[in-house]
Amino acid sequence: MKINGRQIGAGAPVYIIAEMSANHGQDFEQAVRIIEAAAAAGADAVKLQTYTPDTLTINSDNDYFRIQGTLWDGRKLYDLYGDAYTPWEWQPKLKAAANALGLDLFSSPFDPTAVAFLEAMNVPAYKIASFELVDIGLIQAVARTGKPTILSTGMATLAEIDEAVTVFRAAGGGELALLKCNSAYPAPPEEMNLRTIPHLAEAFDVVVGLSDHTLGVEVPVAAVALGAAIIEKHFTLTRAEAGPDSAFSLEPGEFKAMVDAVRVVEKALGSVAYGFTPKEANSRRLRRSLFITADVKAGEAFTPDNVRSVRPGDGLHTRHLDEVIGKRARRDLERGTPLTWEMVE
Repeated sequence: MKINGRQIGAGAPVYIIAEMSANHGQDFEQAVRIIEAAAAAGADAVKLQTYTPDTLTINSDNDYFRIQGTLWDGRKLYDLYGDAYTPWEWQPKLKAAANALGLDLFSSPFDPTAVAFLEAMNVPAYKIASFELVDIGLIQAVARTGKPTILSTGMATLAEIDEAVTVFRAAGGGELALLKCNSAYPAPPEEMNLRTIPHLAEAFDVVVGLSDHTLGVEVPVAAVALGAAIIEKHFTLTRAEAGPDSAFSLEPGEFKAMVDAVRVVEKALGSVAYGFTPKEANSRRLRRSLFITADVKAGEAFTPDNVRSVRPGDGLHTRHLDEVIGKRARRDLERGTPLTWEMVE
């Protein structure tokens, strides 16, 4: 797939997304500083979320609308989303700020009105959140834009992913990527099941990646080794400023360390290759080979005492040792001479 002309997938650099989420703390200047820090840390894109409390839920005190068993235990959904949402009037200005720094900026819409708003902003791509993977109408609205789309798969069964992909394609969707995700906040590494990543690629013939909510940088780096072409990670200026998402977000130094590690790993993956590389050329000389290890007179027999396999690799290949032993020298040979066939009767 391509986002803003940037190739994403096998053979291309990993596309790294800094998720701002609620880490702006309802402060526009803070949001701009996050974008600037993300650029400095090596991100390729910044992602927002486009919703209001009323587009996500309803304002109700009913127990159904209170959060249980998560980082936000006991809170009303409506109140949490009121604290966390990114004001829509900021978003075109944030896009301009990101683009000026060479970053892509796009968003996760949470209803068709958000899709229409983001289309007016001319975002280059869309991200559908894990929780919305089951929202058929939203998937169709995003698909109809024809824009490249990234879909997170947290909590989803294989059948649910298949339904979402089928709906997306049937609605005219274009390029699609699927992200392995665990929708716990934070996510425990032992529940990440990263081996799902290559299976997703094979099952749906799409670009794959990871949306990561673990606390460190190790999991996304491992995901790249398993074929992840996209990494999304929550980003904050400091976890000391408590917010809805700060506890599982990376600070700039950590994010940069992740980016640097990913860049090393993607170089190291390379291609299927055997033989020696240019940097190994000098080391190749240090392989073992057959050398004269004690002075030998002309006509004297070669024995294990005067011919051995040693480093370096300038003599005959070690496979010929048994052939040489018992044969005689054509001429006097000095200890430390690499053995060649012209020396053997």
